[in-house]
Amino acid sequence: MCKNRCDLTPTPSAVMPDTNPDDGLPEHDAAVAVALEMSGGRKRPRPGERRIQILQTLAAMLEEPGAERVTTAALAARIQVSEAALYRHFASKAQMFEGLIDFIEQSVFGLVNQIGEREADGRVQAQRVIAVLLQFGEKNRGMARVMVGDALVFENERLLARMSQFFDRIESQLRQSLRLAAEATGSATPTVDANIQASVLTAFCVGRLQRYARSGFKRLPTEQLDAAQRVLLG
Repeated sequence: MCKNRCDLTPTPSAVMPDTNPDDGLPEHDAAVAVALEMSGGRKRPRPGERRIQILQTLAAMLEEPGAERVTTAALAARIQVSEAALYRHFASKAQMFEGLIDFIEQSVFGLVNQIGEREADGRVQAQRVIAVLLQFGEKNRGMARVMVGDALVFENERLLARMSQFFDRIESQLRQSLRLAAEATGSATPTVDANIQASVLTAFCVGRLQRYARSGFKRLPTEQLDAAQRVLLG
């Protein structure tokens, strides 16, 4: 949970941890967690630092109970700046949310790309993509609410459309992996099989993240994930 500030800059050194193909879960989840860091007590932020602070604070506020909608007034008050100061860094609140979505996309798909490069087995690829996606949401609660759209209901419609495209990309990646798996098992209809499985798995991921957000972050998205994947992937 982001108690102060989440580091919204994906680190190039972050690598996909070793995973156990039997359960599909990384042994170490540090690669999908957002690191915490303190400002060091500087009174004047360095160039670009205030922008990151705004996004970190927004993400943290989205974790709080009853945070149906975060206003710019509340955000400015939390950072102890004026609303005008916020708009010197972002043209609108929608642009602030776009900054969070940028981070979600870069973090998740950075790891997804590593899975494709390192794992030849399509079924294991799919397992690990699902694990990375759900672990990211679990470790970054405020962003999980952005991912499932709960935090975007009263915001610009293009933000919801962009998160919809995010899950379309996840489904596309799963289709590719599952087509490889179907071909490896000699399926007569690998594309059809992959399309159906990818659709079901994507809906499963969205459902797990929604349940997590709407349970007040009590029902973890990775709950019994290895068993669920065995059911869904066969």
